[in-house]
Amino acid sequence: MPPQGLPLSRMAPLGMLLGLLIASCFTFCLSHQNPEFALTNTEKSSTKETERKETTAEEELDPEVLEVFHPTHEWEPLRPGQAVPAGSHVRLNLQTGAREVKLQDEDKFRNNLKGSKKGKRLNINTNTYTSQDLKSALAKFKEGVETETSKEDKARQAEVKRLFRPIEELKKDFEELNVVIESDMQIMVRLINKFNSSSSSLEEKIAALFDLEYYVHQMDNAQDLFSFGGLQVVINGLNSTEPLVKEYAAFVLGAAFSSNPKVQVEAIEGGALQKLLVILATEQPLTAKKKVLFALCSLLRHFPYAQQQFLKLGGLQVLRSLVQEKGTEVLAVRVVTLLYDLVTEKMFAEEEAKLTREMSPEKLQQYRQVHLLPGLREQGWCEITAHLLALPEHDAREKVLQTLGALLATCRDRFRQDPQLSRMLASLQAEYQALATLELQDGEDEGYFRELLGSINSLLKELR
Repeated sequence: MPPQGLPLSRMAPLGMLLGLLIASCFTFCLSHQNPEFALTNTEKSSTKETERKETTAEEELDPEVLEVFHPTHEWEPLRPGQAVPAGSHVRLNLQTGAREVKLQDEDKFRNNLKGSKKGKRLNINTNTYTSQDLKSALAKFKEGVETETSKEDKARQAEVKRLFRPIEELKKDFEELNVVIESDMQIMVRLINKFNSSSSSLEEKIAALFDLEYYVHQMDNAQDLFSFGGLQVVINGLNSTEPLVKEYAAFVLGAAFSSNPKVQVEAIEGGALQKLLVILATEQPLTAKKKVLFALCSLLRHFPYAQQQFLKLGGLQVLRSLVQEKGTEVLAVRVVTLLYDLVTEKMFAEEEAKLTREMSPEKLQQYRQVHLLPGLREQGWCEITAHLLALPEHDAREKVLQTLGALLATCRDRFRQDPQLSRMLASLQAEYQALATLELQDGEDEGYFRELLGSINSLLKELR
């Protein structure tokens, strides 16, 4: 029976509507249970599924939900979805295909790691510095914004200004100093006065001579020294009772005489040669005699007039006594070297006069008046020089061999009659033959010992 109150004409549409609703619900349920019965478009469903996956992936990469990975100093694999702290070192393992992470600098990131806890989310911001930020920073730098570095630079510049004076002030001071700067002449006058003053102590006098020696190395200064009388003051110092004064006075004279003819002439006239020979002939400390012999050599070289006076004053006898003293081997080598220089100097002067004719006749005549070789033969220097081959140093033997060669024309018969010289030469020949062989084995075609061996062989050949 139909319900009362509703006319039959309205019951039919309601029934139809109810049926359609039931059918729709049934169809919806089937579409969710089996996709084959879905009433939606397949292509649209795939698109929605893709969008759903991308949304899920974005949710997984959301920086608000990333888990912090805590690296160590060893390489460890990085799982998907884990965030890496700033400063960590990341690499791709080519063997396993996995990403690996480790700490790059423990000191730099230790504080960051201490504050991070496992499970804490890390907000990763890859846009730490934008291009606008860089432009702004550059603009501020150009405008001269003061940074920490600029503060340090200014502090350092202030410290430099405090320690060093401006160049303008230094130039001004130098201009003022130039007014009071002493010339070499003035310095030498002051030093001579200090040396010659009776109120000066021994130390002050020695210091004055020591400083004076530095200046008289220059030829002009040495000539200025005798121009104001300083040279004679130093020569008179050779008469001092203090060995140190004699030593350093001779030191100054030796420097002033070297290759300076004007000073050599003044020294001869001032009696320097006699005073030097007296010191060598008397008992003096070895150091003093070294300096005096140095001054004597400087006075005699390239000065034939001084060489004549040397022979007249018995200089060869003084040197002979000097080399025959015990403990004077060093002086003996210097004396032999001096004799060799004097002999060869006269020989070269004669040859130069013959070849070039540039030597003045007066100087050549002075050399011809130096009868050095006859004096050496008469004073027994042939035997004295030969016996000096017994010295142990190779350099000393070399100088003795050179002198023997220079004396060969004068002392040939004396050398042949000296059995000690023959034995010494034979012994040295065997010694230097072995040393020369070692030089050849080491690849030295022209060695030092081969030259000495050649000198010995030449001397032996001349004496046969």
